[in-house]
Amino acid sequence: MDVEFLGGAGEIGRSAVLIDDSLLIDYGMASESPPQYPVGDVDPDAVVVSHGHLDHVGAVPALLSGTEQPPVHWTPPTRELALTLAEDTLKLHGGSPRCPFTENDVRRIGEVSETHGYREPFEAAGYEVTFYDAGHIPGSAHVLVSDGDTRLLYTGDFHTDEQRLVSATTDRPDADAVICESTYSDVSHEDRGDVEASFVETLRTTVWQGGTVVVPAFAIGRTQEIMLVCAAHDIDCYVDGMGQRVIEQLRHHTAFLRDADAFRGAVSNARFVDGRDGQRRRIADQNAVVVTTSGMLSGGPAMTYVPAIADQPVNTIAMTGYQVEGTPGRDLLETGSAEIDGRVMPVSAQVEAYDFSAHADREGLQSFLDAYRDSRLLINHGDRCESFARELRAEGYDASAPTLGETVTLS
Repeated sequence: MDVEFLGGAGEIGRSAVLIDDSLLIDYGMASESPPQYPVGDVDPDAVVVSHGHLDHVGAVPALLSGTEQPPVHWTPPTRELALTLAEDTLKLHGGSPRCPFTENDVRRIGEVSETHGYREPFEAAGYEVTFYDAGHIPGSAHVLVSDGDTRLLYTGDFHTDEQRLVSATTDRPDADAVICESTYSDVSHEDRGDVEASFVETLRTTVWQGGTVVVPAFAIGRTQEIMLVCAAHDIDCYVDGMGQRVIEQLRHHTAFLRDADAFRGAVSNARFVDGRDGQRRRIADQNAVVVTTSGMLSGGPAMTYVPAIADQPVNTIAMTGYQVEGTPGRDLLETGSAEIDGRVMPVSAQVEAYDFSAHADREGLQSFLDAYRDSRLLINHGDRCESFARELRAEGYDASAPTLGETVTLS
């Protein structure tokens, strides 16, 4: 089995792995300027997608522009989330280099899509493929690929701790080789209960003091997690942005959630914003909690809320996700100002950061890999893949970190 790394090797973004020039796992994009796509020309016989985040699925529609469109295999939530991301990319960047596909390509998704549940083996490009719950976001999957001789496990992104939205991954299928993500291989997450308690205290204190809290959150996963946190602690919140559409989609896929009843209760607790007739400005003037896209302050309704509350120290901006270098969210955390809608804006509001990561940390990665001490490990999806592989080798693992464009032969 030959495994070619077309993206995600030594980097976070544009994940793509090609097996025997036939089966493609993931085909994402990196939201840089200009955007980065997987390397090389690919014409796969089938595509398998691990989960519905832009860096794993964002470029998939571009594979459907030819005369022969490969079938695309994913879980039902991943299909819905992929369509949402594709339509959003078209809306924001259609016809530009930031969108590598057309509206027709997106329409073809419905023609080639094949959905599967967890632990339901299926055939793709002549391989037996099985999805296992990865505990990252709803529908996220480890991908097990077997050619009859070699069993390769592609972890995708995964988490070994419980979240309110999804349960931790507990699946450890037998595998001869594992392609393992390493996003937080040098980080130990703070206890999730402590993070949540501190976050909730900030929300309550800000509102009690007469302020407004804006919670920038990723539309897929994080918005729903924060909505559940608010409901669990009897905190009213508004929800704005693309996360609302994701919430509606997940209402139809509750089997992929940790607690369907809690999710329904959180939906009832939230107040949804359509943005008409100056609604966002009025909300910003209230003592309220607003959960809104974008998570890195690079667009979306946050562009209205943040300027509206920025000049008052009683208000709070509570960041809930990793802020990529060069984004307004990262600038705000590091400098106290950010470029919002084309102008650099100093922020007097309180700025807080909370680690609600949906990835396994160092201890989580090590506990997961403990089940694969006799397997070959290929470390990807991180900015220190080689360092982590070297640490694993020192512990007795057969571990390496492939480079971009490298082909690894498994036997």
